[in-house]
Amino acid sequence: MEGTVAVVFLSLLCLASEINGQEAISHISNGDTEREFCIVHNHSWTPLAQSLNSAMEYQLVNMTSSLLCDSSGINASSVMGKALVVMRGNCDFSQKALIAQGLGAMALLIASNKTLTIPSANESEYAKVNISLALMRYKDFLEAWQVFGNEMQVKLYAPPSTKIDPSIAVILLISIGTVVLGGYWSGACESKADSGELSLYSPLKVVIFVALMCGMLVLMYFFYKVLVYVIIVIFCLASASALYSCFDAVMDKIGCGTLRFSVRNWNFSVRSLLLAAVCISISVVWGVYRNEDRWIWILQDLLGIAFCLNFMKTISLSNFKICVILLSLLLVYDVFFVFITPFFTKNGVSIMVQVALGPDASGEKVSFLICNASFSQLPVVMRVPRLLAWAQNLCMMQFSILGYGDIIVPGLLVAYCSRFDVWIKSKRKVYFVSCCIAYFLGMILTFIVMLLSGMGQPALLYLVPFTVITSAVVAGCRGEMKQFWAGTTYQQAVQKKCLYYIELHAGLKECCLFQAIFPVV
Repeated sequence: MEGTVAVVFLSLLCLASEINGQEAISHISNGDTEREFCIVHNHSWTPLAQSLNSAMEYQLVNMTSSLLCDSSGINASSVMGKALVVMRGNCDFSQKALIAQGLGAMALLIASNKTLTIPSANESEYAKVNISLALMRYKDFLEAWQVFGNEMQVKLYAPPSTKIDPSIAVILLISIGTVVLGGYWSGACESKADSGELSLYSPLKVVIFVALMCGMLVLMYFFYKVLVYVIIVIFCLASASALYSCFDAVMDKIGCGTLRFSVRNWNFSVRSLLLAAVCISISVVWGVYRNEDRWIWILQDLLGIAFCLNFMKTISLSNFKICVILLSLLLVYDVFFVFITPFFTKNGVSIMVQVALGPDASGEKVSFLICNASFSQLPVVMRVPRLLAWAQNLCMMQFSILGYGDIIVPGLLVAYCSRFDVWIKSKRKVYFVSCCIAYFLGMILTFIVMLLSGMGQPALLYLVPFTVITSAVVAGCRGEMKQFWAGTTYQQAVQKKCLYYIELHAGLKECCLFQAIFPVV
């Protein structure tokens, strides 16, 4: 089970980031009454005005009976110089925009019954469109139609948002805290001869592992509409189990006792039953209300932190060589599926982008991992509301997000450094501390580049070199590179666990049983 979850989620860890868009506002009035509704706009199309006063006003024509995939039956004189509202579906956003533009319309609103996504197209299509384009909720348009009828006048504008937001500090705190706790937990388990339940111990196993990840991503590309719900179910189960492990470890640490009882020769722990009920309830609530922006991000982040912590504790890399191979392959994995696959897909969209944004993605490039983004259906990111935008009462919540991969992938190296400190009996935890500092500096650099460039960044591009090079330098300076590189082989690890088990139970038979319950990837 753990191996399956590892393959599925590592293949999706680096998804869902920023596309070049933001929220905007449609100001609808009839001269006496006015209403404002949220719309979603993409800067790659014709930019919107930044304030209500500078926005152009157009008469709004209700054409929601049409999908506007062709111009048949539409009188151009009735829409000339006006704004149109049409329904979403059946054809690309760019096709609708070009048809509306050909009819002489000045703006196009696409009413959607689905979750709002930022309208995108192939890059070549953006330059052809000269009218404003945005998506709005169909129910919002119906509300406006009931209030204003045919007298609707509309202004579209997009208030500027600040790049620097306190949510960045929260994201940084979550990432650093999770990596430090996960590494510490892995080292603590190692000191008790209870290290990762799944161990990657050979280069071939790592290559197979990454190959399975690639296969999973390709399957998601072709069967997204079905597999996305499979991923959500797996995440609910895995995160509930991870949350239980975390809470149970905390209870053990604080010395919380367990009350046991028996029913027909079955032994039960009251603490375990209560924890299981709480964790399953949290997971189920998230699964049911996962599209509720206002508060569900709290549960998603809680489950995500637990998932990352348990992943780092469960998956162990046996030596630095394996760490270098795995992290390097994941960098290549990102680059290939983001920048190379668009040359092979029919619509020119990378496989990574298509899976990240779902079937509606149609050409907008995605920058990875720390950004402002619309909600992703895949539960593979930490989300924190942009606090300044929230305070400004914008129509929808904006989020800064961080992919689980930016925590787990370098976190596996941090966990290895923590275990190595245990092997060499380093009281100062020099490898663990230095790798954590390198991770922190890598995250800081990622944020700086993000803010300077104004777009999301592939955080692994900074985190992997920072953590790998720092760990290698520390090992080299201490004269321990050979041992650090070779680490603990599988046989040595099994022997150590067997010796520990024999010491406790004084029996080789139990050791063989112990070895059998430690499966290896």
